[in-house]
Amino acid sequence: MAFVLTKHAQAEMLRRGIPEDLVVRVLSVPDQVVSERAGLMAYQSRVELSADKVMLVRVIVDYRTEPHGVITVYRTSKIHKYWRQV
Repeated sequence: MAFVLTKHAQAEMLRRGIPEDLVVRVLSVPDQVVSERAGLMAYQSRVELSADKVMLVRVIVDYRTEPHGVITVYRTSKIHKYWRQV
């Protein structure tokens, strides 16, 4: 599946210090893909950023465009807020 990084997503990756290879990894092999609001999906993976800190990296994808556009990327420590139990 093809994804395109929007300028906003690229700016947010830079601002938040999230490397592109990590975004590609989350898109390629996500721990979860969950539906967000209409047409948006969140690809998310738990990532160990340091020896004692696990964060959730979320890549928000717009499925209404072709190729699908990555509209933003962020990391959060609030894993329980976004993680869906299957």
